[in-house]
Amino acid sequence: MRRLLSAARTAQRRAHAPYSKFQVGAAILTDRGRVIGGCNVENASYGLTNCAERTAIFRIVAEGAGTPTVCLVVGPTIEPLTPCGACRQVLMEFNPEMRIICVGRTGKTAEFTARELLPAAFEGDALNAAEKGE
Repeated sequence: MRRLLSAARTAQRRAHAPYSKFQVGAAILTDRGRVIGGCNVENASYGLTNCAERTAIFRIVAEGAGTPTVCLVVGPTIEPLTPCGACRQVLMEFNPEMRIICVGRTGKTAEFTARELLPAAFEGDALNAAEKGE
C-alpha cells in the first residue's frame, strides 16, 4: 500500500493540469510485481484529456508489465476520488476483479472492485455474442 501511495502521489505531482488545476495520480500494481504510475494530462481541447488511471493502464500495456491487480488513485479532494466512467470501463477491460483504492487528500480511503464500480459493464463477451449472431 505504501509503495502504491508513494507512486500515485509522485505521479499526481507530475500531472499536466494547467486548465483545471485538478491534479490526479494513479499507481497500479501488476501480477508481475511492477508498480506503474500515471497522471492526468489535460489538453486545451478538453476532449483529448487523459485521466491518470487510463495513463497507467496504457503504460502497462505498452511496457508489457502484466495484468493489473490493484489500482490506487489520489486526487485533490477531501473525500476519496473515484475513477470517472471512461476509466471504470478501461479498468474493467483489464481485470474486473481489480481492487480500486481511492484516497482523499486527508488519507480517507474507499475500496471497490472494478466490477463494483461499473455494474452491468459492456464487456468483450457482448462482441463475441454479436459475431455469433446471439
